[in-house]
This record gives sequence, C-alpha cells and structure tokens, in this order.
Amino acid sequence: MVIQSNATMKIVFRVDASIQMGTGHVMRCLTLADALKAHGAECHFICREHPGNLIALITERGHQVSPLSNSQQLQKVKNSALEKNGQLAHSAWLGTSQDEDAELCISIVKALSPHWLIVDHYALDIRWGKSLRPYCKKIMVIDDLADRQHDCDLLLDQTFMRNSADYTDLAPEHCQLLCGAQYALLRPEFAEWREYSLKRREKGQLEHLLINLGGVDKDNITTQILKSLVDCALPSSCRISVVMGTTAPWVKEVQQQALKMPWKTEAKVGVNNMAELMANSDLAIGAAGATSWERCCLGLPTIMIVVAENQKLIAEELNGASASLFLEKEAINLQVLSSYIENLVRSPDNLIKLGKVSANIVNGLGVNAALKEITL
Repeated sequence: MVIQSNATMKIVFRVDASIQMGTGHVMRCLTLADALKAHGAECHFICREHPGNLIALITERGHQVSPLSNSQQLQKVKNSALEKNGQLAHSAWLGTSQDEDAELCISIVKALSPHWLIVDHYALDIRWGKSLRPYCKKIMVIDDLADRQHDCDLLLDQTFMRNSADYTDLAPEHCQLLCGAQYALLRPEFAEWREYSLKRREKGQLEHLLINLGGVDKDNITTQILKSLVDCALPSSCRISVVMGTTAPWVKEVQQQALKMPWKTEAKVGVNNMAELMANSDLAIGAAGATSWERCCLGLPTIMIVVAENQKLIAEELNGASASLFLEKEAINLQVLSSYIENLVRSPDNLIKLGKVSANIVNGLGVNAALKEITL
C-alpha cells in the first residue's frame, strides 16, 4: 500500500512514557510509526521528559523527537490550574495543565504542518484537541478508557468487547471508529510467529513459564510472584523467563530472587524478540495491559494480574470469556497463584483451552486496518 504518491506524509505523535504510566502507550505508537515509516511516512514524536521516558528508544528507531521539559517548578505552578480546569482521572500523568501542554505543542506542530496528529494520552481530551486542530489536517486518538470527549477524525480503541456505542457522546459524528481487540496495534513479528505458536500448544505441556509485568513494574510485583512460586508444584524440568523493561526500577532485586529459584530462572532486560519468547512459552503471568493482545495473538495461556486501575476492564472481560485467568495482585502471596498453576499442571486440557480461546480474540493484523484509514 502506498499512502501518498506526490509528497511525504508527515505524522506527529503526542505520547508519553514514565515510571508512573508505564511504557505501553509509547510502544504501541512506535509500532504504528514503524509501519507508517515503512510506507514512506515521516514520523515525529512529542514526549515529555518524565522519569522513565523512552525518548532514546524512539530516536534509536529512526524517528524524530521534540522533548518537553519536565521541570518540577513548572509542575508545582500548574497544580492549581489542574484543579480549576476540569481535572481528568489521569491528569497528573501530564505533569502540567492541558493548556500549557497545548501551548508548547502548537509551536512544534505548526512548524511541521502534519497530515495527521496522533494522540495517545489519558490526560488529554477535547480541549487539547481543539487547541491543536488549526495546525494539522486530521487528528487520530488512541484510547482504552472511553471516559472523556475527543476532537478527532479517527479513534482506535483496542479493548476487547469495546464497540462504537461506547463513544457515542465522546467523539464527533464524522469520526471513524475502530473499536475492539481486532484493531490491536501489534508489531508484525507477532503475526509471523502466530502459526508456530498455536501449533506447539496442542500437547498442553508446561515446561516454560514467562513472567512479564509490563515495561516498568513500579511496585516490584515481579519479585512477589517469584517468591510466591518457590513452593509451587511446577515440573522439575520447567524453566522460568522474566522480562523487564530498561526503565524498570527493581531489576537488581528481581535478578537476585531469580538466583534463589528452584528452577532455572533467567531475568532478561530490554528484549527485542518478545514474540519469539512468547511463542516458545507455555504459560504467562502478566499484567493486563497492552501486552494482553500480544499474548492473545500467540494463544499464550495467561494468569493476568491488574497492576493499574485502567487495566481492570481488560482483565474482567478476558476472564469472563475464558481467555485468561484473573488474579488480584493482593492475592499473589495467598497461595492462589500456586493453586492456579498446579491446576493447569494437573489438567493440560485447561491449558489448551485457554490458548485456543485467547487466540480467537486477536489475529495480529490491527496495524493494517489502521494504515488503511490514515490516508489523504
């Protein structure tokens, strides 16, 4: 597909990563940006310099970045503005007010004059969109919450069971809505590994356990899980792989606990072959964030843990569809996790069923659907 024939299409992304909000928003925007770049587009990111930002990674992937200051003084000055101007549930994630953020972004976007401005941020809504509208041709919003109004021409919400009716009063009438897990923005390697991954699950073996609590895991839930597993009846031949992001604050603690495990346990940081790792795993213990759709695409049976309030809907819906097991993080140390795993060891059919149901939810081709809509 050629997205433009007579000039380079310019795309601007407004998205952040931090210790507080995690890395998922930037990672899915990077997936879309990489796909757009492969089709000839020029992608530019605007990111605030929060602790735990992924600006260096974005640059490494060949995209331009305009950083926004994360001055603590600026944040204190704007606290009162946040209170007065209709604070959103995740307003604190922005580090300033929407007006201030918009003012800084306008000078960047105006100079670039992009065909599309793509916004993926829980702390931005219709007010920010209207401020930026005069300086771009079209606006796309990537969201999961359906909890605020937007000014946009295209909206993508990859939440399982999400439908257009959820945005009836939140998006303009002319807005094209892409709702549901079939639109999950996954890197192409997940679709490439899908057939292999589904095939190897037919025996229901549990020989490789994968643990990934997102890119940050600010509460060190990974160490809690490892300690909880020490007395679990995993097969003696089982091996455990732990995957953590480069900005995760508890890497050393996790690595120390990995050395104490009864099974061969490896803690990996900043991997670039996640699809391959998932495809060669038999069970995952993971956060109910964007990685959920990667696991579903590969039919990877999962014990899902909610590490942030905005993940609860995903976990409840997937659990209700028998596509995953749901564990409250408060129950990690109460033998519930061990009982889940021991159940799956005793009943391989349940492991097989979890994989088959989850694989029917995502096929890994959501980026293609988004690309078709991002045209002049």
